[in-house]
Amino acid sequence: MASITNIRSGLATRLATITGLRTAATMPDNPNPPIAIVIPDNINFDNAFQRGMDTLTFRIFLVVGRADERTAQNSLDAYCATTGTSSIKAAIEGDKTLGGSAYNCRVTDMRNYGSVLIGEVTYLSCEFVVAVYA
Repeated sequence: MASITNIRSGLATRLATITGLRTAATMPDNPNPPIAIVIPDNINFDNAFQRGMDTLTFRIFLVVGRADERTAQNSLDAYCATTGTSSIKAAIEGDKTLGGSAYNCRVTDMRNYGSVLIGEVTYLSCEFVVAVYA
């Protein structure tokens, strides 16, 4: 199996190609939006014969500020697009090997679009699911 640390770093590197988006390969104590946080979620071992491949699932937790509701939603919508300079999907899939850490990867889902309370502040957020084949 490929290193979870290397894959997490590869995902954060790809996300950092989005101008103005902060990234975190590990969970920060106090996120500073807009930020994309890479979180390991699940590992499905032995998808190919003789330990040839595992499938790792990561969540990208995206948080944007909510000072102005309309602006926050427009910002989040741009990150959710399938193409464009702010697209999470396009950024990650721009190098499907994540710098050589994986055979392939793809963003499969966007979910949980809505408000989230972090500390005492309400933000707008969503999650992306990334399947990594390594």
